[in-house]
Amino acid sequence: MTGPRSETRAAPGEAGRDVSSVSVAELVGEVTQDLSTLMRQELDLAKAEVKQEAAKTAKASGMLGGAGFAGYLTLLFASIALWWALANVMDQGWAAIIVAALWAVIGAVLYVVGRRRLREVHPTPQRTAETVKELPGTLKEPVRRNP
Repeated sequence: MTGPRSETRAAPGEAGRDVSSVSVAELVGEVTQDLSTLMRQELDLAKAEVKQEAAKTAKASGMLGGAGFAGYLTLLFASIALWWALANVMDQGWAAIIVAALWAVIGAVLYVVGRRRLREVHPTPQRTAETVKELPGTLKEPVRRNP
C-alpha cells in the first residue's frame, strides 16, 4: 500500500506527477472523480448561462410588450386627436389615412428595435460549449512518468 491518499493526490495544476508508485485502481478512481467534478462544474456553468440568457429574453420581451401596449394607447388617443385636427384643414377620410400611415411607421420602428434586442440573446451556453470542446484534448494528454 502506498501511504495516505493525500500524498498520492496531485495538487491542482501539478504537472509531471510521479505515478509509478500509485495503483491503477487509485488512478482510475482519481480520474473518475475529476471527470465527475468537471462535468458537474460544466453543468453548473451551463445552467448559469441559460439563466442569464433567459433573463435577457424576458427583459426584451417585456420591453416589446410594453412598447406594444403604449403604442396601442398612444395610437388610440393621439390618432383621434390628430384626425380631428387634420379634419379642420382637409377631408376627414384623408386625415384618417395620414394618421394611419404615421402609426404604421412608428410600429415598424418599434418592431426593428425589438427584433435587434432579441438577436442579442444567445440561447446556447457559449462559455460551456468552449470549455467542453477542450475536454478531448485534455483527456488525450499522456501521463508523465519519472524513471
